[in-house]
Formats: sequence, structure tokens, C-alpha cells
Amino acid sequence: MAYDQDSQLKLNYSSLVDLIEKTSLRYGDKPAYACLGKTSSFNEIERDSRYFAAYLQNKTSLKPGDRIAIQLPNITQFVIAAYGAIRAGLILVNTNPLYTERELIHQFNDSGATALVVLSDLLPTLAKVIDSTQIELVISTHPLDLIDPQVQPKTRLKNIEFCQILKQGAELSFTRVAPTLATLSALQYTGGTTGLSKGAMLTHGNMLANAAQVKSRIGSVITEGEDIFVAPLPIYHIYAFMVNLVLYFECGGCSVLIPNPRDISGLIKTLAKYPFTGFAGLNTLFVALCHQPEFKALDFSHLKITISGGTALTAAAANIWQQTTGNMISEGYGLSETSPVVSLNAPGYQKLGTIGKPVIGTEVKLLDENNLEAPSAPPEN
Repeated sequence: MAYDQDSQLKLNYSSLVDLIEKTSLRYGDKPAYACLGKTSSFNEIERDSRYFAAYLQNKTSLKPGDRIAIQLPNITQFVIAAYGAIRAGLILVNTNPLYTERELIHQFNDSGATALVVLSDLLPTLAKVIDSTQIELVISTHPLDLIDPQVQPKTRLKNIEFCQILKQGAELSFTRVAPTLATLSALQYTGGTTGLSKGAMLTHGNMLANAAQVKSRIGSVITEGEDIFVAPLPIYHIYAFMVNLVLYFECGGCSVLIPNPRDISGLIKTLAKYPFTGFAGLNTLFVALCHQPEFKALDFSHLKITISGGTALTAAAANIWQQTTGNMISEGYGLSETSPVVSLNAPGYQKLGTIGKPVIGTEVKLLDENNLEAPSAPPEN
């Protein structure tokens, strides 16, 4: 089949810093991220992430290799903070905004995070746990801050607001760092079902390689500099982080960030504003959307790819999505330790009930309960 002929895997960047800077220069004033009615261009994302990095470099004690946690939903401030931290040489610790106090203490201490970018609504919770962590710098933001700075809760924390970071950073000099492919870029926490959550160590090379692997598999439906990819899944999770903050950014696409995908009505209203070409979701989200008359009435004529991961895709969900949108879902499989995609169905070659073939450069072995290699399936007729 054609999709067996994956293009040669190439790493065209020396680090994620290199990717962010070259991509921003390449696509300039094209839209990069849209959220809550505000669209930011590649130039604006580059500028604001540079201001953020300059502040970290000049106004804090943080140095390359230090860990910074980001505890935000899907808002543009997440992107700016993540790119800015990477450009300052820091290691990302993506953190779920819904974590309990116990989970926060564990992740902050286990990762060694000394700085945190947090949603302002979570400041009262943070105030309860911060003395049990190593967090020294707290940067807070409201979802609407980039549109109209909002009043934030008053706590005993000496937090600095995100907009002040950008304002001060604009007056400071930025010193470019040059990590290598082997430099650690993120501690991506995973598991928890069999004990405490553990931080998977992902390098710049890990992230770049997986982006190249996925691009090799789905590149036939990517139009560089033109695509609009909807991001309802949390970008603090490695699945959406890879798709939206690395792959589609590198391809010059615009990611539409959805802060609260549980608000199905709000999500549909947002979708109606964009001729979206790509969508990533989960089984339950596909079903929930397709049961809404307003969703069925949307224009799906531009939709070229739908990706499913994170949980098994049921035949019922796949079928109702295809009947509603005319687009077949490409299911994949991955894990945080592989940053994350291991296998993925190529568009046009999907096989329902499978997770696709391994992406280029990946070997997969299945072991039985005795740790013996399982026999291969018989060849298809």
C-alpha cells in the first residue's frame, strides 16, 4: 500500500528552540493560534515568547536546566509560556489544572520545579500547598488576560501576573540558548494507575523525531501554511502538545485552542467560525458532538483529517463521526515515553479496530503474560 512508503525521516532542526524560531520566521504574519476570539500570528507568538524568556533570564534566578511547571488549560498563554521557557533553556513540567492538592505536591516535588505558570482561579489552592513544594516563582494568568487583563484573586502568594511578565520582558535583552538534540526538554508525567505518576524524560531530539514521524505518516493531508487544526484536548497532555505545539505549528497551521471542551455548545459555536481542516479527539467527544443538531449543521467540506488517541476508538463512534462529517477517523496509539506516537492509521488507509502501522523508525514487539513474544497475525488474503 502507498502509505508503507513513508518518506525518509529527517530532522531539520537542531532543537525545539530552532524549530520555534525558524517556523516563526517562515510563516510570519500568518495565524498561529486562535483562542477566545483572539488570533495570534507566528510573529506575535515569537515576540511574546521571547519577552517571556527574557524576563526569566533577567529577572529570576532560573537558569538552563531548571524546571518550570505550567498549569493552564488550552489558552494562548500556555503556548507563550511553553515556548518562552524552552527558549530560556528550561525544562517543561506540564501539569493538569484539575490535579488535587496531593497530586500537585507530588508532581512539583518529584520534578524539582521551582517556577510555576498557573491559572489565576487556582491561586487559592496553590496557596495551600506551596509551602510543601520548592516553588519560588509564581506567574498567574486569567484566560482573558491577552484580550483584556482581568482582576485576579488575592492570596498570600507573591505572584506576578502574566501581562506584567510580557511588559517587563519587552524592555529586557534576550540571550539565545542552544540546546542539543540530547538536551532534556520536558518531564511529561504519566501513569498513576499503578502508583504515583512518573515523569517521562523527553529530549529535544525525542520531540523533533516524533513530529517528523507523524508528519511522514499524515503529510499527504497537510497543506503547509494553510491548515486550521482544532485543539479540544488538553495541550498539557503529550498527545495534543505534540500535534498542536510541535507538528502543526511547524507546518504553519493555525491551532484553534478550546479552553473547555466540556462546554459542547461553546465548542460547536467556535467550530462554526473556522473552515477547520483537522480535528483531534477522543471517543466520548466524537459521540457527544455528533448527537448535537448544531454540530451536524456545520460545514465539514474542509475537514481532511481526524485523529483519535488516548483511549480505544469504538466502531459506533467511528461510524457516527464518518456519517456526520464525511471524514474517517485515523486512530493511533502512543505513550508519554515515546513523545507520544507509536503507530497511526494513515489517512485514506484507515482500518477500523486497529491502531495503524508503527510510524517510521519504530519497532514494536508484543509480549504475552509470560513475557514471550506473541505470534504474528496471519497475513491477510
